[in-house]
Amino acid sequence: MSCKQASRLISDGMDRPLGRGEQVRLSFHLLLCRNCRHFRQQMQQLRSGIRRARNE
Repeated sequence: MSCKQASRLISDGMDRPLGRGEQVRLSFHLLLCRNCRHFRQQMQQLRSGIRRARNE
């Protein structure tokens, strides 16, 4: 899996449940790729911040 494919799945996973195959492929990629792990963390923080701002 390329980083481009992984970033797409990370984004998609924020909006919908990923299929089992997608989860496995993404998990394996994240084990190997620090940059994609960092991207996922940033996306989670951004989403969390947006949710907090909506609740204020």
